[in-house]
Amino acid sequence: MLDNHEQTIESLELLPSGGGAFEVKLDDTLIFSKHQEGRFPEHDEVLKHLS
Repeated sequence: MLDNHEQTIESLELLPSGGGAFEVKLDDTLIFSKHQEGRFPEHDEVLKHLS
């Protein structure tokens, strides 16, 4: 993701979690939650928020 969007992404932080949580936030806005959706995001589901 960083290779293709280095001009768009100012910083990226990965935070370890427990219980199978996988959430993607942009600033403080939740843009994907594995817990809510019951699955991992498709590639474009996250990238569309970086444009």
